[in-house]
Amino acid sequence: MTKKVTKAVFPVAGLGTRSLPATKAVAKEMLPVVDKPLIQYAVEEAIAAGIDTMIFVTGRNKDSIPNHFDKSYELEKELEKSGKTELLKMLHELLPAHVSCVFVRQGQALGLGHAVHCAKPIVGDEPFAVILPDDLIEDGNRGCMKQMVELFEQQQCSILGVERVDPKETHKYGIVEHNETAPGVGQLKSIVEKPKPEVAPSNIAVVGRYVLTPAIFEKIETTGRGTGGEIQLTDAIAALMQDEQVLSYEFKGNRYDCGSKFGFLLANVEYGLLHPEIKAEFADYLKQRVEKI
Repeated sequence: MTKKVTKAVFPVAGLGTRSLPATKAVAKEMLPVVDKPLIQYAVEEAIAAGIDTMIFVTGRNKDSIPNHFDKSYELEKELEKSGKTELLKMLHELLPAHVSCVFVRQGQALGLGHAVHCAKPIVGDEPFAVILPDDLIEDGNRGCMKQMVELFEQQQCSILGVERVDPKETHKYGIVEHNETAPGVGQLKSIVEKPKPEVAPSNIAVVGRYVLTPAIFEKIETTGRGTGGEIQLTDAIAALMQDEQVLSYEFKGNRYDCGSKFGFLLANVEYGLLHPEIKAEFADYLKQRVEKI
C-alpha cells in the first residue's frame, strides 16, 4: 500500500541567537520577508505539497506563532467595518479550512533530533515531513516539499533535501556521501554532522527539508548526544540507513539561510523583486542605488 505524507513537523523552539537583538522578544520564525513571516512561507510550502496537519514544536516565548494562525476577531471586525475586504480576505486565507494546527512543547532545547521526537505522539506510525523555517526555499513552480513528497510517493523511503555548498563551509551542515541513482537523486552511503572541510566526505549538505519514515523515532530514542551535546537528527538518520534505504534529493529552487543576517537580507531583496505589488518600484530603486555606488 502506497503511503502518503499528510503531516509536517516544524521545529520552532530555537532561540534565534544568530539574529539577535531582533529575536530577543520576537520569535525568529515570525521575522518578515517582505510582508509574510518565515513560518507562513513554510506552512504554505507544506500545504502546496498536499499536507494538511501542521505540527509545531515550540518553546518559551513562541506565543506569536499560534497567535499568527489563530483567528483575530477584533482585527477582522475592524477590517470589515472599514471596508478593507482584500485585507480581510488575506487573513482568512492564511490557513485554509481543511488544514489543522497542533502545538507541542519542547521543554528543553536538546537538539533537532529531540525536537522531531517531540512530535511522535501526533505523527504516529506515518511518514512525515520536517521543515525548518530558517531555510526559505523559493521555487516558483511546485515548491521544494512538493518535489520531495512526489519522490516519496514513488520510492516510499526517507528523503533528505540537499544542495552543494562551498567546501569551506561543510562545518555548518550535515554532510552526505551518496551514490547517484538518477539525476538529482542519490542513495546515502554516509552522513556526518558538521565535519571540518579536511575530513568532509563531500560538499553535499543537508538543508532544512526532510521526509522521514516513522522508524526514525526509534533511532532517535537510542541516539546519544552528539555534536554540541545535542541529540542530532543526523546521527539518527545514520542509524536508520543501516535498516532501510535513505535518499538524498537535490531540489530545484533557491535557498536563503534566513537564520543569518546576510541570508535574511538576500531573501528580502529577492522576494521583493518577485512581489507583484512592489517589484517594479523596488527594481527601479535598486538600479538607482547601484548607480550611486
